[in-house]
Amino acid sequence: MNSDKTITYQPDNQIKMGFLSAWKEIINSLYGSRELIWRLFVRDFLAKYKQSLLGFAWAVLNPLITVGIFVYLNKAGLFNIGKTHVPYPVFALVGLSVWTLFATGLSACSNSIVNAGAMVVKINFPKSSLVISSMAQAVVDFLVRIFLAVIVFAIFGVLPSWTAVFLPFAVIPLVMLTLGIGFFLSLITGIFRDMVNVVNLMTTFFLFLVPVLYPAPESGLFAAINNINPLSHLIAGCRDIVFLGRFASPAGFWGSTVFSILVFLMSLRFFYLVEAKIAERI
Repeated sequence: MNSDKTITYQPDNQIKMGFLSAWKEIINSLYGSRELIWRLFVRDFLAKYKQSLLGFAWAVLNPLITVGIFVYLNKAGLFNIGKTHVPYPVFALVGLSVWTLFATGLSACSNSIVNAGAMVVKINFPKSSLVISSMAQAVVDFLVRIFLAVIVFAIFGVLPSWTAVFLPFAVIPLVMLTLGIGFFLSLITGIFRDMVNVVNLMTTFFLFLVPVLYPAPESGLFAAINNINPLSHLIAGCRDIVFLGRFASPAGFWGSTVFSILVFLMSLRFFYLVEAKIAERI
């Protein structure tokens, strides 16, 4: 029996959807991709450490070496760290652990679609799952570094504030900001491959611009920059609840949280608008 109903495939149907319909479609797509995200995460996780001699040790060696260098520079008088409430190695390791979550997550998200180029071209699936699973790798490395930080706390006899148990919740805005920027950069990297080098260069530059390895300055040009930099507030906020038991700048942290949510939502919407064109650019 013939049917008069004709179904026309429209790759740009996301553009024609209303606001609520589009977000309903996005949420359903993310929920339906949960198993795919998990399998991609497991695949990449096993591939990353399958033939690695040191395995998880690489997740802690880099921050340890970086902290060691700055401890030496501080003692040699070549870099003025400033006064910290706790021993500097503990202070720096917590800040660097949070920063590395952003830096490694941003790099992994930016490369996620390009690295899966063959699969993107041959198989039709939600490309957002590649970005999210890449971010999950950075989260696992962050958990490993936090375990290292606990050991360093014990070595230096530092007792963190009881509010440190809320650290996993405090890093959620940072994860959302990283994903938001990562969604956008993953599309740019698909067109311009040298964006990978740009991301690595910028994260190295911001490591010194953001108060990761030193306390936030209270005056001067750096203080003004940090006051308007949401990344500074998010990293300092995570460190504050570990050491101080409160946010030193609650307005800055919550304002940066709202900014992170907006960046995440706008980037996710934009990603879904152009998702149908991704395979053509890889």
